[in-house]
Amino acid sequence: MSDLPVLTSPLLDLPGVRHAFFTRQGGVSTGIYDSLNVGRGSSDAPDDVVENRRRAAAHFDLPEGALNTCYQIHSAQALVAEAPWNGERPQGDGVVARTAGVACGALAADCAPILFADPKARVVAAAHAGWKGALSGVAEATLERMIEQGANLPDIVAVVGPCIGPASYEVGLEFLERFAAEAAENIEFFTPVDGAEKAMFDLPAYVLHRLRRAGVGACGWIGRDTCAEDAWFFSNRRAFKRGEPDFGRLLSAIALV
Repeated sequence: MSDLPVLTSPLLDLPGVRHAFFTRQGGVSTGIYDSLNVGRGSSDAPDDVVENRRRAAAHFDLPEGALNTCYQIHSAQALVAEAPWNGERPQGDGVVARTAGVACGALAADCAPILFADPKARVVAAAHAGWKGALSGVAEATLERMIEQGANLPDIVAVVGPCIGPASYEVGLEFLERFAAEAAENIEFFTPVDGAEKAMFDLPAYVLHRLRRAGVGACGWIGRDTCAEDAWFFSNRRAFKRGEPDFGRLLSAIALV
């Protein structure tokens, strides 16, 4: 294991499973990418990104090529990883594995990363749930792939990692209406902003709602707001507000050991 600062959840403290919600600390990138930027899609120096990913993979005692992450497209598509992808990035937003020797990873910078585990069936997964993916069912798609690999829904634990929190996520009413069209109950995840046609959206609560509705055995949120904690996390929204040209990507990952 590495000595990188990471966040963990007691829900995922399971036999045969190792997980980590990485912060922005402990890498080699500089400037707006300071310092553990793992995003190959960013404009950061490619060699720095590879070194950051190598450090993250070392936390799982794995080589960098065994850190399997998708070319994320805000979809409801989940893939099964049977071996290291060695830098390949198939399109999708969920990664599922039932073998040791690979880590399932999700990248985010305000979107909600989700880590899943069924310790009995020894199946793990990671998913990237932005609002589009959450609304279209990326959590459910990832659960379906896990079940196909032998997992049992009541035995699956899922934890939402650091993401934009309800105090930071202001949206327009047309955004709210998309969620209300999916289910009237979704209105409960929005708090109106006084005197404005705006609302605050609780993304982690909505993702947890989808997980509970799907029937997972247990789920929770790590409780950290990426947009509000500059020292610890990258944030797309914060970078946009500051007029910065790009932003780093955080990693959340899980593996069987």
